[in-house]
Amino acid sequence: MDQDGQDCEYLAFLINAIRVCADYRPKLGHGADKGYTLAEFQKVYRSDPFYNWIGLDNPLMYAAHKAAGGMTSIYRQIGFGCERLFRRVIQDSLALTDDDVKWSYTIKKGRGAMRTLHLDARIPTDSVSDRAKRGAVKKWIADCAADLEVSAPIAATLQGVVFEVRQGYKSKDSKRQNADIVNATTAYTKAYLPCVAILSLQIDDDIALRYRNEKWALLTGGTEEQSSTRSVYAFMRNVIGYDLAAFFERHSDTLKAEVNAVLKKLLASP
Repeated sequence: MDQDGQDCEYLAFLINAIRVCADYRPKLGHGADKGYTLAEFQKVYRSDPFYNWIGLDNPLMYAAHKAAGGMTSIYRQIGFGCERLFRRVIQDSLALTDDDVKWSYTIKKGRGAMRTLHLDARIPTDSVSDRAKRGAVKKWIADCAADLEVSAPIAATLQGVVFEVRQGYKSKDSKRQNADIVNATTAYTKAYLPCVAILSLQIDDDIALRYRNEKWALLTGGTEEQSSTRSVYAFMRNVIGYDLAAFFERHSDTLKAEVNAVLKKLLASP
């Protein structure tokens, strides 16, 4: 596939995710699957004596709910798009199969029930057929392990890397962090290096430090950082062999236009 065709395919992961947000409707804490229209919102609020008395059935309040929830939805959907894009680039660049790039494990819950947990992408080194690329991935894993001060006997067992992919990490949700720590522990027991790949610079310093202390490799979106063990774009270019930063630069105008169109719709008065 030529670059234009490949770019079109990769761009669709992000554009389709962003466009989902255009039809966002606030759920008002009631768990409505499709959210509420303005008329439904006003019916709910006017049936509540207190909200009706103080005027919270105002259409501008609905617009505020829609804008606030829509903003969260944009971040979430861009995250989903980045996850799919990252996994596909890894797969195409290293000639991996669908099964190769997927990773999950099961844990026991109460009363014999089981739960399956997934990370976003995987590179099993033995599945990389290109010798030079396989060597580059193995060296990168070894460099990350050394940087994280993983003990030599454990580092020697690592047979690949598993990724948690995000557009940014703005939340200090301890539940999410604790779950990721469990993921890291499990990854090491399965002989994989765990790596958080964040496509932006948006992560709190305290959170970044905690992840590294828990032996997660952490890649962020610095374009001036040349270290492949720190920059997701240096990693993609130097280890995977795909210039992801150049892809985003080529299509920045298109992505900006898509986000702008969604924001205009979300912020428009009802």
